[in-house]
Amino acid sequence: MRTEADVCVDGRVVHVSSLDRVLWPAAGVTKAELLDYYVRVAHALLPHVAGRPVTLHRFPEGIGGPHFFQTRTPPHPPWVRTATLSFPRTGKTFDAPVLDDLPALVWAANLSTLEVHPFLGRVEALDRPTAVAFDLDPGPPAGMRDAAQVALAVHALLEDAGLVGFAKTSGSKGMHVFVPLNGDVTYEATKGFARSVAARLTAVSGGAVTDRMSRALRPGRVFVDWSQNDPGKSTVAVYSLRGTAFPSASTPVTWPEVESVARGQLPELRFGPDDVLERLERLGDLFAPVLSLRQELPPA
Repeated sequence: MRTEADVCVDGRVVHVSSLDRVLWPAAGVTKAELLDYYVRVAHALLPHVAGRPVTLHRFPEGIGGPHFFQTRTPPHPPWVRTATLSFPRTGKTFDAPVLDDLPALVWAANLSTLEVHPFLGRVEALDRPTAVAFDLDPGPPAGMRDAAQVALAVHALLEDAGLVGFAKTSGSKGMHVFVPLNGDVTYEATKGFARSVAARLTAVSGGAVTDRMSRALRPGRVFVDWSQNDPGKSTVAVYSLRGTAFPSASTPVTWPEVESVARGQLPELRFGPDDVLERLERLGDLFAPVLSLRQELPPA
């Protein structure tokens, strides 16, 4: 097997290397297989990341070695677009990568980027999030079933507010619920809404949910992370792989699937690369409405 090559990807020459490097030792999955997955899933993944700055979660030696989140654009070909991010609160200004197309996605994957984390705002309107994101993170011994139960509670509150939400697995132990807006709304409004929902869930959960940032409060509870709704935060993309012991991906799921897990009828929702590709062929992109559905938040 060739371990290094210049490949033509949609008219761009992309250099790929260390193709035989094992990134997931327990599964024997190599960088070549990582690249193959991202090429095959690109038709569904790219619409959700194109036009947005992204953070690259890189694992240069695989999941057993050092890893880091990189929002500053590493050395790159001239055809990889970048976006300037500026945060007055910290005084930081830098350029972040934008993965608009397949060559850019292959370039990022070749950097052993296992995870792609897009921002909620688009390049042309970085201060306008296109969705509200709820990150439901169970603290052991709480697990996926607990996260699914909280996801259903979020779903019910959204319905009461006249809103539609879409669920996906985090690709790890939790779940995400996205509320598409695709209008002219500020982070102040989306973060305030998310925080109010998290507070309400905490108040009625009988101790099963927390909306507090303190890690000491998380064991045995599901943390509803409302803070993801911030101009400086990025959330793992739908269809992105994760740096877990075995390859898994953040995958859209139906509400009946979430309900089955919440009731204990399914043990968990966990999908590997082959599962994701099979579901896409059978179900299409269940997260597609997040790209276009226009909704308005209720008055504060």
